[in-house]
Amino acid sequence: MTKAQHNEQARDSFKVLVVDDDRIIVESLTELLITEGYDAVGVNSVSAAVEKLEQDAYAIAITDVNMPDADGFELLNILRDRYQAVVPIVITGYGTIESAVEAIKMGAYDYLTKPIIDDELQLVLQRALQRQALVRENQSLKSQLDLRYGLDNVVGHDYKMLRIFDLVETVADTKSTVLISGESGTGKSLVAHAIHHRSERAKQPFVEVSCGAIPEGLLESELFGHVKGSFTGATADKDGKFKAAEGGTIFLDEINSASAAFQVKLLRVLQEKCYEPVGSNDTVKADVRVILASNVDLQEEVSAGRFRQDLYYRINVVTLQMPSLVERLGDIPNLARHFLKKYCEEIGRDIKDFTPEAITALQRYAWPGNVRELENAVERAVVLCKERFIAPGDLPPQVLEDNPRGVSLPAAAGGDDNVIRVPSQPMPLRQALEEPERRIIEAALKANGWNRQATAAALDINRTTLYKKMKQYGLDAEPVLS
Repeated sequence: MTKAQHNEQARDSFKVLVVDDDRIIVESLTELLITEGYDAVGVNSVSAAVEKLEQDAYAIAITDVNMPDADGFELLNILRDRYQAVVPIVITGYGTIESAVEAIKMGAYDYLTKPIIDDELQLVLQRALQRQALVRENQSLKSQLDLRYGLDNVVGHDYKMLRIFDLVETVADTKSTVLISGESGTGKSLVAHAIHHRSERAKQPFVEVSCGAIPEGLLESELFGHVKGSFTGATADKDGKFKAAEGGTIFLDEINSASAAFQVKLLRVLQEKCYEPVGSNDTVKADVRVILASNVDLQEEVSAGRFRQDLYYRINVVTLQMPSLVERLGDIPNLARHFLKKYCEEIGRDIKDFTPEAITALQRYAWPGNVRELENAVERAVVLCKERFIAPGDLPPQVLEDNPRGVSLPAAAGGDDNVIRVPSQPMPLRQALEEPERRIIEAALKANGWNRQATAAALDINRTTLYKKMKQYGLDAEPVLS
């Protein structure tokens, strides 16, 4: 496409609104704009301009400053408050340049003086079109960020996930340090992005660092920066990730892998909001919100002496525990369909849904890689599927195996097998879970000497629920040994 063709296409996609109380100027300007290929509309008052703005989307508004019913300044205020995507250009007569300058301060992109010269108008409009293109691009990028990092992108209807959503909403606009715990692949990074995206720091940088992927000796330099000559290979000063995240948020993933020496320095940053680059004596202030994540239990790491207790208490201000995928089986169909839609759009496939048998297979599998593994499985299925619905044969082989990881549960009386397998034949999920639930309740009753109150407390359910479950599974006839 030539430059001229590109400009012509751009003109056709933008509407121009001309506002002036002088009918001759309105008619001449709109006629000129239409002749040049613009979609132009003219009106004689601010009130008429507002009606047009409410009815259609305009890219540019050319408005006179002085009009009898309401001046151009009022229209500029309306555009600034309600139609930020419209690029305003003001028209002014000789001797009123001060008004034009004031209009620029109020948000006008440029101004033209009467009588209007065609070439000047064309030049201003071309620049305004470039400005409008940037506005649209910024809006598009913001929409993409909302889609990618907004809380709506974290799919989940399980009560555990709903609790996570509530916590994200609550802590987003605070300055508190947040610790996100959970197995690999549970969506810790997505939640960290969502917290930043919903905070007052959303327009500032979000910097993600995987501590486990950086060699121990380089982690401090990577985060705090270094000065020239501070170590072999330091040939120039370098800013660290904390500097890059200034004013925004830094997400430290796999913080459990950090060395003891680095933990001390991180503790200081969290407490005093300052640090020194490697090899420097200059103290740097840090205005950074810190979110951390761990795929292991940090409290156990503290007990084992692998993680500093004082740092653990400092970062354990607000903790979000991400559930594994097997803890939220009901979310698997929604997640799978979410990824199906995503990859159909990316790859250009028209696949309607999963077959019921495929959904059953997805819910039977143990998902050791959690949501990340499910996403990869769906992407593979979209690539391989040749029909309108994804069938079990389109899924990875391990998904079709009989619960390869198994679910560990208390053994039944007299049995030494402490693993209950998901049924090999498809059946309703509620029915499939009845036997494991009966065995859990029976084991808890025996462990507590058939004391119902103690059993209910151990299972974290109320006694009424326990009585109903015992009756349902025929356990109510057992003797109570209190």
